[in-house]
Amino acid sequence: MADTRGRMVAAAVDALQRQGVAGMSFTDVLRDSGAARGAIYHHFPGGKAQLVAEAAERNGADVCAALAALPAGDPVVVVTAFLAAVRPVLATSMTGGGCAIAAITVGAGGRDLGTVDLRQIAADIFASWSQALADLLESAGLPRAEAADLATTLITLLEGAHIMCRAAGNLDPFERVARTAVALVRGRHSAGA
Repeated sequence: MADTRGRMVAAAVDALQRQGVAGMSFTDVLRDSGAARGAIYHHFPGGKAQLVAEAAERNGADVCAALAALPAGDPVVVVTAFLAAVRPVLATSMTGGGCAIAAITVGAGGRDLGTVDLRQIAADIFASWSQALADLLESAGLPRAEAADLATTLITLLEGAHIMCRAAGNLDPFERVARTAVALVRGRHSAGA
């Protein structure tokens, strides 16, 4: 049973990345997870709201763990590792993929879905991603406030790049901001400021 539930959550993450909340259907989730129709309300008595919230939280936790596992070296190493890690994710933006967490903040149902406040869930997840990066950057030698600012900048870079790469149909927007981010951090780090 836990396996069915896990497959359904994974299928919901994929659906959110491809179609957003409004486009995500139980039919797609059931098909992609191989679950029986009765599994929906058995595993998710709160319906679509519960499934979307759990999918977002699972995806958020997975990304947070991946961020926390990046090498900590110095700030340039952290930023370079972050950019390398997100590059293949952004490549999916060109084929219609996207961020499941961003998907719950925009479009129909972006504010809430029944009793579930998707905006708050997304805000908490983005904050956890920023915190994971800030912790790495601080351990790499940046002062706490500067680490927090740079971490938020990197998450914002990622989210904006999803949209711009999708619109452009290529990774050029990401590559531009990635070069700029590395140059800024390298300049700051070498200046010892």
